[in-house]
Amino acid sequence: MARVPIKKLRSQAILPASGSRCAAGYDLYACLEDEVQLLPHQTQMIPTGLAVALPEGTFGAVFARSGLAAKEGLRPANCVGVIDSDYRGEVMVAVHNDSPIPRTVQPGERIAQLVLLPFLPMEFDEVDALSETARGTGGFGSTGK
Repeated sequence: MARVPIKKLRSQAILPASGSRCAAGYDLYACLEDEVQLLPHQTQMIPTGLAVALPEGTFGAVFARSGLAAKEGLRPANCVGVIDSDYRGEVMVAVHNDSPIPRTVQPGERIAQLVLLPFLPMEFDEVDALSETARGTGGFGSTGK
């Protein structure tokens, strides 16, 4: 189990929590003084009141909570947020209202989920040609529906 140092930036901040023993995502909570209304198709930055020190070689992926997205039309604006391991600022979630009606985010409401993922650092080598594959340059939809 990874140990992740986390700092509350405000006393009312809620530490991430998992919904079950095997849950991959840890709920992120809105750290608000008052409710925030999101108009249809509007995005607002919602603070969590937390800063984290993720292990080197990992990043935090911020995903939608399936129930909030399906029932309320609220999701992270960038679909998947990325928290780099060297970022020490407040974790914010850009919440977008996909619904045709105003929605409200309440203080302490679960707004997204955080998943810790490994990554491989890359260096890019410019070449004159790439290796051939059966797929070749076939793009969107080229392998079926």
